[in-house]
Amino acid sequence: MAERQFETEAANDVEFWLCLRSLVVIHCANSFSRLKETTNETSQREKCDHATGFFNRVSKALASAGIISVVTSSNAADGSLGINETTSDSAPTPAKIALEEHFVIPETLSASYGALGSPEFQRRLQDIGSSRIAEMDRGGVEVCILSLVGPGIQAIPNVPQAISMARRANDHLAEQIAKNPKRFKGFAALPLQGPQAAAGELTRCVRELGFCGALVNGWSQISTPETILFYDLPQFRDFWATVQQLDVPFYLHPRSAPTREPAYEGHSWLTGSVWGFTSETAIHALRLIGSGLFDQYPRLNVILGHLGEGLPCSIWRIDNRILRTLGDRPKAKLPIGHYLGENFYITTSGNFRTQTLTEVMLEVGSDRILYSVDYPFEDTEIAANWFDHCAISDLDRSKVARTNAQQLFRGLS
Repeated sequence: MAERQFETEAANDVEFWLCLRSLVVIHCANSFSRLKETTNETSQREKCDHATGFFNRVSKALASAGIISVVTSSNAADGSLGINETTSDSAPTPAKIALEEHFVIPETLSASYGALGSPEFQRRLQDIGSSRIAEMDRGGVEVCILSLVGPGIQAIPNVPQAISMARRANDHLAEQIAKNPKRFKGFAALPLQGPQAAAGELTRCVRELGFCGALVNGWSQISTPETILFYDLPQFRDFWATVQQLDVPFYLHPRSAPTREPAYEGHSWLTGSVWGFTSETAIHALRLIGSGLFDQYPRLNVILGHLGEGLPCSIWRIDNRILRTLGDRPKAKLPIGHYLGENFYITTSGNFRTQTLTEVMLEVGSDRILYSVDYPFEDTEIAANWFDHCAISDLDRSKVARTNAQQLFRGLS
């Protein structure tokens, strides 16, 4: 029993040393060497004590320099990595800007991801007023950029109906924003079943309604539920030209995987936010990149939620296998990782994990990360408690919380 305990403690020390090493890479552009293996005669307890002592000394040194928050071996062992600790000299977290925050209109509620929620949950989803503002205050959020909850317009195969419903949702959102313009901004819902109509609606929403860009809930169905459109297809090139011309971001939000796919048969629990969201959105993003879209429109900015839908952690292998594959290769002129770092922003929505945030920072840099909650599917206070105390520098915390969004979006001060 004692031997297993020592092995577990040693494994925890190694795991959190790696996380600490990642933080040092981010902030110092250097990496410490891993702890050297001790001799065979050294006991498991001595290994743990050595690693723990080294971890604490380095953590305190970095904290005193303002590089990370206070992290000790005790909170490292429970996985919190400083989440529940603050330092007396840490700067207060600036008021946050959150941008994957959802609403619904009555016409789309029954087909939305909120349909299975309780009456209270549905009330929160529909509210764009005092109750939502109270939730924002609870999580230290000053501004929310609101978007129609999925699957939304993308699940309306009838093109005229999709166009009409998108306009209805956008007009409703604009009316609510006008009541609290300092706290609420908007993303346009778009009928991408008709690319030309979607371009026109985006133009209207940006130039007339003052929206910040668009959020689209994955692939669109057209004519029949079985006919699916991905946005790398040639008929969408003029739409992307409009997005670049308007100079606004496009948020590619997840959509559940089709249950008819054999991999999901008998396991419908996998199709949504548990896994299908990630796989569908990552594939869609890779299709956009691989099609050469960003070579043709290099100023496009696409946003991915949930700390990048797994792509940052896989990007080296993706590029490596493209380089070494014996099969087909993408049309993109540069490595996939280049576009991930240059044409994508990544939000923290619904993925409140410091180790994952650290990995994303290593891949794309802290300048490309934005704060989000994913309200009301996630809790604003839980998100804030994690983010306000996670082990990153105050400079990076300020960037992610606010300044990156201010630089990306118009009209945010």
